[in-house]
Amino acid sequence: MSQAESGRLTTHVLDTASGAPAAGLTIELFSVERDNRHHIKTVTTNDDGRCDAPLLQGTEFRTGEYELVFHAGAYLAATGVKLPQPPFLNLVPIRFGMAEHAHYHVPLLLSPYGYSTYRGS
Repeated sequence: MSQAESGRLTTHVLDTASGAPAAGLTIELFSVERDNRHHIKTVTTNDDGRCDAPLLQGTEFRTGEYELVFHAGAYLAATGVKLPQPPFLNLVPIRFGMAEHAHYHVPLLLSPYGYSTYRGS
């Protein structure tokens, strides 16, 4: 596999309040260039809280700045969690850079009142 084909971007979401994968959560992926966002795709997590395929891979993968937007409020409301209106967390944007052709894994650990992320493997 050439360097140009070796990069990929993946994510998954864990609902830390329920201790389970966040199934059915909508995620939008954008590329970012000088504060202009360009929509690439919208996906929904599967029963394991993951996407069925990498968000970017092969020739689609490019280094640069990106943003994942997790639709946390809609997901949490659908699970039956009682939320204030407006919810404390509605859309959770995570902006990050990919500087090399490698595997970038950007998970989200989510609860109604907090979240965290990191570069996973």
